[in-house]
Amino acid sequence: MKPVQREEILDYVTYGEKRNEIQLSVLKQKEPRRIHLGEYLTFLFENTETIRYQIQEMMRVEQIVKEEAIQHEIKTYNELIGEEGELGCVLLIEIADAQIRPQKLREWLGLQEKIYLVLDSGERVYAEWDKRQIDDEKLSSVQYLKFDTSGRTPKGIGVDHPELKCEMDLSKEQRGALNHDLQG
Repeated sequence: MKPVQREEILDYVTYGEKRNEIQLSVLKQKEPRRIHLGEYLTFLFENTETIRYQIQEMMRVEQIVKEEAIQHEIKTYNELIGEEGELGCVLLIEIADAQIRPQKLREWLGLQEKIYLVLDSGERVYAEWDKRQIDDEKLSSVQYLKFDTSGRTPKGIGVDHPELKCEMDLSKEQRGALNHDLQG
């Protein structure tokens, strides 16, 4: 996938003028890339357009104008995009009940090692994760994952952790969106 380039980034004033139009376009793109698995897991698959939008939003909110700071945002957010043949996503572990959240995050240590995409052949492609997020005591509720599918479009997604097992097929729209990202 193509990383966001500096010349694609608008200054925050110009972006503000075009924001509504850009936002509508990106929200349409995000919809099939938001995948809910089971009760607690939401995967937000990213592409160049969704990452560019996040960079622009950060620049707008924080009124970032210094070139060094802009380059930092671009570099940071580009880490979320998969390389060629990969899909990158943010995993949100959404446990609304504050009473059970700490317990579940401890029970699910190592979860990031057990998340996979299912290919048409039935092969499982396990996630690579950001090692900077690892804690020995509990799982972070936000994880950054990449799946090297070698450009093959997944048909399903799942997790096979001893304390959390589930798998689902992706919809036609979800497969189409991820295929588009792998081709771009």
